[in-house]
Amino acid sequence: QVQLVESGGGLVQSGGSLRLSCAASVPTFTTYVLGWFRQAPGKEREFVAAINWSGASSDYSDSVQGRFAISRDNAKSMVHLQMNSLKPEDTAVYYCAATTLAFYDNYYRRVQNIDLWGQGTQVTVSS
Repeated sequence: QVQLVESGGGLVQSGGSLRLSCAASVPTFTTYVLGWFRQAPGKEREFVAAINWSGASSDYSDSVQGRFAISRDNAKSMVHLQMNSLKPEDTAVYYCAATTLAFYDNYYRRVQNIDLWGQGTQVTVSS
């Protein structure tokens, strides 16, 4: 069964850290650009970070640049999001995402271009 399963969400104080993980059950894992999106209550789902097939290239939204780090382990078919210096405005449901589009022209930043979604994991940052 093709699926993405997230783990690692939770409650943390402002300034703290969390590490999200996503286990992928997909054929040819390295075919996919992997990423993370988030959705806060009453807001649209937004791009957070993405990483290319080899892990050599990554991209971040302006709001998390310098605080979050995305990585992937192709041997284990997993992608991670290390989140540091968390702020209350980072509170959201975080979704693992995968697309077969190439890592060019920021296509992976668009919700409509995502082929696979995880079920989401809640991250809550208290002030």
